Amino acid sequence: MALTPELSRQTKLKEVAGIPLQAPTVDNWRQIQTFEAKPDDLLICTYPKSGTTWIQEIVDMIEQNGVVEKCRRAIIQHRHPFIEWARPPQPSGVDKANEMPAPRILRTHLPTQLLPPSFWTNNCKFLYVARNAKDCMVSYYHFYRMSQVLPEPGTWDEYFETFINGKVSWGSWFDHVKGWWEIRDKYQILFLFYEDMKRNPKHEIQKVMQFMGKNLDEDVVDKIVLETSFEKMKENPMTNRSTTPKSILDQSISPFMRKGTVGDWKNHFTVAQNERFDEIYKQKMGRTSLNFSMEL
Repeated sequence: MALTPELSRQTKLKEVAGIPLQAPTVDNWRQIQTFEAKPDDLLICTYPKSGTTWIQEIVDMIEQNGVVEKCRRAIIQHRHPFIEWARPPQPSGVDKANEMPAPRILRTHLPTQLLPPSFWTNNCKFLYVARNAKDCMVSYYHFYRMSQVLPEPGTWDEYFETFINGKVSWGSWFDHVKGWWEIRDKYQILFLFYEDMKRNPKHEIQKVMQFMGKNLDEDVVDKIVLETSFEKMKENPMTNRSTTPKSILDQSISPFMRKGTVGDWKNHFTVAQNERFDEIYKQKMGRTSLNFSMEL
């Protein structure tokens, strides 16, 4: 029986080790934790709304040597299994990954401490994209509004508290970003910033290409830059989630591909909220060498 939106928004998050996650994910936790990674896996890792779809399309275009037609073989969410995704009776993310031929490209929003241990023991490659907290928070708010599988976010002011307290799905932005940053030299991790990708996409795409062990001609790289622009991806039915049922993502509330800019937080934060956020940010991130651009 399909749930009506009114019913489905009764959604409550469950927790694993203090991290809020969607209930079907928590119910499938044993399968997720015992997932068997392979040494040639590449795992795309992000906090939600940090450029996941963007980096997926970049990685896929590099993998397909810039052949656009090959990137249209399936919608983006079906190309790279989402490890912790579960929505019975459909096959889980783990089921889909297990069916995939090597070398696999997979994705996750999990913080380091919840990642299936086999990823570490197999010394896989990890591609992490971080986005500045303020823009990430705004983007996630609009995603929460239109997602029918997440709890109601309430007003912006209410959601502001939820976010800074790490009570959104996948937990605290601060802990997530810090967790991946702190281990970037211990494993094969390419750590990218959303803002750098906006500022100089070609340079960042070349970094991804080298990390993947690929060597593409400059004209192919230029084509990838063009094809993975926000404008192109917003119009592309393979990347804009337009095929996702309204019972899951209601894009009449807010589009999945909304703005894709740096600095939109200025249209949402009050002066008081901004001052308070900066104070909290200093407390939580003061000891880290991470530097984010809040505007371009």
